[in-house]
Amino acid sequence: MTTLALSSAELPVFFEERHAALAARLTPEALAPLAPLAGARDAAAVARCLGEPLGLYAHLVPEALGGAPTSPGRAADPTAIDVRALVLVREALGQVSPLADAIFAVQGLGSYPVVLAGSDAQRRAILPEVLSGRRVGAFALTEPEAGSDVASLRTEARRDGDGWVLDGEKVLISNVPLAHHLVVFARATGAPEGGGGARGAGRAAITAFLVDSGAPGVSSEPLPMSVPHPIGRVRFQGCRVPDSARLGEVGGGFKLAMQTLDAFRISVGAAANGMAARALREAIAHVTRRRQFGAPLSEQQMVRAYLAEMATELDAARLLVARAAHKRDTAAGAAARVSTEAAMAKMFATEAAQRIIDRAVQLHGGMGVIEGTEVERLYREIRPLRIYEGTTEIQKLIIAKGILERAAAETPADERARGEAR
Repeated sequence: MTTLALSSAELPVFFEERHAALAARLTPEALAPLAPLAGARDAAAVARCLGEPLGLYAHLVPEALGGAPTSPGRAADPTAIDVRALVLVREALGQVSPLADAIFAVQGLGSYPVVLAGSDAQRRAILPEVLSGRRVGAFALTEPEAGSDVASLRTEARRDGDGWVLDGEKVLISNVPLAHHLVVFARATGAPEGGGGARGAGRAAITAFLVDSGAPGVSSEPLPMSVPHPIGRVRFQGCRVPDSARLGEVGGGFKLAMQTLDAFRISVGAAANGMAARALREAIAHVTRRRQFGAPLSEQQMVRAYLAEMATELDAARLLVARAAHKRDTAAGAAARVSTEAAMAKMFATEAAQRIIDRAVQLHGGMGVIEGTEVERLYREIRPLRIYEGTTEIQKLIIAKGILERAAAETPADERARGEAR
């Protein structure tokens, strides 16, 4: 590759000068140090490289806390990250190294709760090392019996003197084999009951803790995946942590988890767009070069139809991601909640990327399923994106809830009353 396909060039109306400058630095040459490390499946080395020398973790930390610059109006906000910058970084990494993209994304999930709810001491201890890549974080939310239904998690945090004792199990936790700390979500015993029935009560008990991965009572094991990403299982057996390890208020963990996922969900769509762009590039190169029936494949109408569908879906996905990221970065107050737009971007981009990559495999014929070819690798790499940080099915529920609430808010009160009377 001589260049990377980035949305700031395709859709400049959604981006600013600092984004164009970032895109100019995200070149294949600049990201070249990742290739041999990813090829050797050295996840720890990839994680360090993303920090130094590449400096990409700066986009996971607010400018006010030592991270990369954001818009002037938000520079002093200690929780503001530039989501459009995240979009560009993940688009680039998706094209160059999906392994690096996965590590980068979870570094964000494992550090942003510290940004949002950490004490000054926690921020000083964690964030500088996150920026440099000397420290890797993980987001320990999912459990064997609690995936999409976060409120049903069973890991327990029991108050014990001036600290807490954690017991339970987490599964499918990315970065586990190399993480230095875990943001652990557990059900605090004795937490105040919440409203909304059993589900509300479950949410009200969830509390977040910052736990050292090498602490007594913490054990982990890797889980083999269809792609060579660091992911595993974590068990807590009598793991004692001080109250100073708590992130935010007792019972504030569910909100903290959702705020973190909301901040990064849009960028999942960007990573999918990067992988889809790479697949489209590979497909175009192949059908232009490959000859069948006396002519290049690119001259066949069915092949051209595939390319047209792939390019159109990719552009549509880029538009949805750019719109959501722009609104997240520029709106204020209640308007800055972009749950519906973020869910649309994540859902459509990941599903479209799956279709685009599948067509790229089809256009490669038998070579598309040979292990080690680019499109075969992308075919395996794209699949988890439709699941993590909210499955496609959950995104549909979020979208439907959002549009129904919007419709209700726009309906005059007398019209609603007539409808209820009927």
